[in-house]
Amino acid sequence: MKFFEHISVGERTEIGRYTFTADAIKAFAARFDPQPFHLDEAAAERSHFGRLCASGWHTACVWMRLVIEHRKREDDERRARGEAVAALGVSPGFRDLKWLKPVYVGDTITYATEVTDKRSSLSRSQWGIMIARNSGANQHGEPVLSFVSTVFVERRPVQRQVP
Repeated sequence: MKFFEHISVGERTEIGRYTFTADAIKAFAARFDPQPFHLDEAAAERSHFGRLCASGWHTACVWMRLVIEHRKREDDERRARGEAVAALGVSPGFRDLKWLKPVYVGDTITYATEVTDKRSSLSRSQWGIMIARNSGANQHGEPVLSFVSTVFVERRPVQRQVP
């Protein structure tokens, strides 16, 4: 992770892509969101979706997996260049979660994150707070997922001057 001071508002990063298969949709739904239109093609055809579609929670969980993998790759690259890596702190939560369009079998979703705001933490001087709009769009460029997340990011340690 970049240190808080090196993060810029407006910075946008594509974190990865994922293609939703029928097997993956059904497996996720069976464990976490067992609604008929996520589990069975015939039931999905009779639903307002018209065909099998992924759970919104599935689309959000894929975002989480891809963002973690993306950060790990970036951190590994920083370490390989001999650079320090900032710690990522806890997340106090997210807001404005929207599932904007169904994700169907065969859809490839491209996930991204964009820094929309940042500020210093008033109670923890070694941390900054980053706010980002996170999104997913299908292969036609249509938005399917959007939410705003907040996370603590380590500030660069203060260099003490030797007299």
